[in-house]
Parts: sequence; C-alpha cells; structure tokens
Amino acid sequence: MNMTTAELQQQLFKAVKMKMGQPLQAADEIAFLLNISPDSVYRRMRGEVSLTFEELHLLCNHYHISIDQLMNIQTGSFIFEGNFLDNKNFRFDAFLKGVMNTLAYINSFHEKEYYYLCKDSPFFHHFYFRDFAAFKYYFWMSTLWFFPEFRNKKISLDDYPDELFGIGEKILDIYNQIDSVEIWNIESMNGTLRQIDYYQAGGMFKSNDHTLRVYEAIEKIMDHLEMQAELGYKFKYGDREKKPLGRYRMYFNEVVLGDNHMLSVMDGSKIAYIPYSVANYMMTRDLTFCDKFYEYLQNLMKRSTLISEVSEKERARFFRIFRDKINHRKESLNA
Repeated sequence: MNMTTAELQQQLFKAVKMKMGQPLQAADEIAFLLNISPDSVYRRMRGEVSLTFEELHLLCNHYHISIDQLMNIQTGSFIFEGNFLDNKNFRFDAFLKGVMNTLAYINSFHEKEYYYLCKDSPFFHHFYFRDFAAFKYYFWMSTLWFFPEFRNKKISLDDYPDELFGIGEKILDIYNQIDSVEIWNIESMNGTLRQIDYYQAGGMFKSNDHTLRVYEAIEKIMDHLEMQAELGYKFKYGDREKKPLGRYRMYFNEVVLGDNHMLSVMDGSKIAYIPYSVANYMMTRDLTFCDKFYEYLQNLMKRSTLISEVSEKERARFFRIFRDKINHRKESLNA
C-alpha cells in the first residue's frame, strides 16, 4: 500500500514521540531542533505543511529513525542501537541510571507490559537483597568488565556502595509497577549458582559466611517470587499487607532455554532488548523484528506451563528444584 506524504509525516512524528522521554513536550523539542516555531511544528504534525528534505534528515538522524521502516520497505535488515561497554568507558552508576530511566519511560505509558525470557535470574531481581546485588556487582566488575581494582580482590558483600544499591532499589520499584511476563527454565538459576561455585572453589569469598549470605539471599528471592506467582501480582518485599502492584505472570518451560531477551509493549508499540557479548545490550523498534519476537513469545508461552495463580503442583515442583540445589550447596559449605 502506497503511503502519502501526510501519512508518512504522521508516522514519523509518532516514532519521534516514542523516542522521547517526555512526549508531551515534543513540539517544543522539535521546534528547537528544526529552528522553527512550535506552531510550525504542529502544522507539520497535522500534515498541513510538508517537511523539507533537510528537516526529514535532521529528525531521522537525531532520533535514529529508519525511513525504510516507516514506509514498510522490506530490506531484510534490522536497525539496532547499542554501545560496547568496557572498563575504559564504563561507570556502573551511570549504567544503572540508564536502566532506571528506560523503565521509567516504559512505566509512563498507560498500557505497558514487560516480557523477560530468562536464561539467568532477571536483572531486576538482583536488587531485592543487598547481599545478592553485591555478589552480582563483583561478578560484573571482575569477570565481565575486568576492572583492575577487582583483580584478585576477595568478595566482601559489605563493600557494596550504598549509592548503587539505592539506585537498584529504585529500578526494582519501577519494574514492580509494570505488568510482566517471565518465562523460566530449569537452568535459569544455574548460571548464578555456577558463578558462586567458581568463586568458592577459587577461595575468592572473604569467608564462608559471605558465601552463605548469597545462598540465603537467593532463597529469600525464591520465596518472594513464589508468593508473587501464587497471587498473580507483584508486591514490595516485606509488605505484610501484600498490596498489589503490577500483574505477574510466570511460566515454566522445561525444554527451551531462554537467552535473556526482553520485550516491552507500550500502548501497542514495541521495543526489543537483545544481549550480546554477555554484558552488552542493543535495542530495536523495528516493526517486523518486534512483531516476530512478540509472536515467538506468545507461541512459547502456549508451550510452557503457567505457574502463576494456577498449577499449584507444578509451581511447587519448580521452586523445589531450585531450593534443593541451594540446600545441597549449603550442606557442602557447612561440611
């Protein structure tokens, strides 16, 4: 189907608003970028005035928008955005703030849902407990990004900075407000357990007490997730009244191993988040890619067992598997 100039402009401005952290201020921001008045921007948004080629280029270049995608031209390629993180240009606090801002943007929409395909324990869950967040912080800084100051440094959970955990708590608070779907596999926690095994075997924990504290934090996370799954919604840890926040759907798939891919759906639009090189992520709003990924997730959910609100027996079995693995390690540690 051919697209008129007015329709193309409407699609462009819709895409621009999706890119903005504060879409209500779109006209002022675009007016500044194009060096025209807000009234002139509104006339372009309504299609009364056509964008010049220069204006089109400025908007697409500034907001990283593909004309091919807007016009639904099938090129066989997808446009992704992302950065390589390393110990030369990486700051963990800035990384966390970026995650927080992304979640806040998603949460600003009226209808939103977050899909998480769990190869490992979801990133957002790390911030339920300080000891678990501290262990993951050490893993990222020493093993993934090779910061020199973490080389041969013993893991002391008490060294985790207050500022970082405070940002992490805010990340978790926002995530808990968003309806979410998590698809777990029997291997989903094994990556973390193998990390603990590796550091414990290498004598990298300050003491066995610190190792035990990580295991206990994981157990408490599992207890909380199981309660959320039973209720079908999220609630703040420690809230005795269990006041409902976002909806929580948890699936168990015994065959397909996840890959930590994520998808956010906001008032009908979609953004996919794809990990690469373990710790790096790239994102795309490509309509074809996101729609196909969404379709894949829906099909995977049909072939998985829903263990939130229903399937009490399967839910109990799922969490028992994880608890047995942790108990075995705790017994070995005590021995």
